[in-house]
Amino acid sequence: MPQNSEPIAVSALAQYVYCPRRCALIHLEHQFEENVFTIRGRLVHEQVDEPITALEGDRRIEQAVPLWSDRLGLVGKADVVEFLPDGTPYPVEYKSGRRRPRRAIDVQLCAQALCLEEMLNRPVPRGAVFHHASRRRREVEFTETLRADVENVGKAVRELLAASTIPPPLADARCPNCSLIDVCMPAAVGHVKTRRDELFSRVEPGRD
Repeated sequence: MPQNSEPIAVSALAQYVYCPRRCALIHLEHQFEENVFTIRGRLVHEQVDEPITALEGDRRIEQAVPLWSDRLGLVGKADVVEFLPDGTPYPVEYKSGRRRPRRAIDVQLCAQALCLEEMLNRPVPRGAVFHHASRRRREVEFTETLRADVENVGKAVRELLAASTIPPPLADARCPNCSLIDVCMPAAVGHVKTRRDELFSRVEPGRD
């Protein structure tokens, strides 16, 4: 773990990829609001929120598995870790939406895999996202590119939290679905910034 640093949540990486401002509002200002999407997600996660061990065919299934990585300074919890017949861990992340690739989810799942590799001292080459709306899995390969992405995002989150500043809003198509839209106020903040830029642009060079 980086010196003089507290561990950061694996989920913070996904929040940052989705929107750095949302990540900062949650983890710096401890802001969180519910909407239909977060409620759906919470209800899905409640299905795998209790530590349970089960056998399904030739696989051992572990729910609510604690995770950590001293090297990356991460802590978290895997919804499900399946152990294949040869003992290889296979993390499965539950999401409420339909089956489609999302970089934020893939980064979060790969971060879980890196934690498992460090904890269990064995490779974790792939995992899956279970999309509850479509009741289908999407397998994710933990490529070198995705692993590097996890490390880079982790560093960016750590720098964001260390700076203790809230980034400007993205103000794009993601905002209407965000549960923090009323806290973030992307339209209002964006309007203020635009107006400020307009005023500064009218100031003649060299004048105070």
